[in-house]
Amino acid sequence: MFVTSCDKKGKIKEKRSLVFLLILLAGCQQNKVLYRDNRVMMGTFVEVTSPHPHASKIVFDEIQRIEDILSKYKPDSEVSRLNNSSEIKASPELFFILTRSKEFCAASDGAFDITVAPLMDLWGFTDKKFRKPSDEEIRNALNFMGTNKIILNSQNNVVKFITPGMKIDLGAIAKGYAVDCAVKKLKEAKISSCLVNAGGQVHALGEKFGKPWKIAIKDPREKGIKGFLYLKDIAVATSGDYQQFFFEGGRRFSHIMDPRTGYPQDSGVISVTVVAEDGLTADALATAIVVLGKEKGAELIKKFPGARAKIIDHE
Repeated sequence: MFVTSCDKKGKIKEKRSLVFLLILLAGCQQNKVLYRDNRVMMGTFVEVTSPHPHASKIVFDEIQRIEDILSKYKPDSEVSRLNNSSEIKASPELFFILTRSKEFCAASDGAFDITVAPLMDLWGFTDKKFRKPSDEEIRNALNFMGTNKIILNSQNNVVKFITPGMKIDLGAIAKGYAVDCAVKKLKEAKISSCLVNAGGQVHALGEKFGKPWKIAIKDPREKGIKGFLYLKDIAVATSGDYQQFFFEGGRRFSHIMDPRTGYPQDSGVISVTVVAEDGLTADALATAIVVLGKEKGAELIKKFPGARAKIIDHE
């Protein structure tokens, strides 16, 4: 990687760095530098941009800690142990995110449901061996779904599945929560300016040298940018059918499942960007709105004061 710096005449010169990509602001103003680093975590690129050189380590360490708890792909994670045994004593982090997930499921009339894991496996989105299952296979998978089948005992943090064989997938909420935890650690370290981007799950902490952070919204169908957001101390999440999908019989099948039908969502919405006070809320709402569609999605967002959404449909 490189460090970009300016000499006294404003000319650009480069030298190698093993850790950070340092980007100077336009005009090469002295001392106004941003440290940028990225790492593959939680199945995506996590990028950290900050005037503070130690911000990225704080973010990466915390996101790694949360991933070790919540990832279904890690055999020793709490989620994997719960999926394999149907009952565990959960950490505060897992218990909290399961509690919130049940709340989002209720608020969205079932459009958001973390028990969607059997469908993700069935359609091949877990192992990337995509296939269109039969109606009978889908009906069978639906028997193992429903957040009402997850029992949470707040007295001892024990989590239990009523139906053996159930599995959860926190892919629609875990990144938002992980970024929230990382931002909390940044604040504890007295870091007041940082942009964290975990594959479209973004938190803008503070400002960028006195100005809001500028975030681009990708066009979900064409190359280029659909628009920009200018943010300070707020979270953003984008979800859409363009992120993971496959074609069969001329039809696009997205990784975003409609838990109510067992099929990939077919609401007409192709992309949703949600702005909210915290990443967990933004992440969950973005997925739920893609499933619900434009009109019902607009009604859902009204249930969460301070949240707002940009919904892009086929039209």
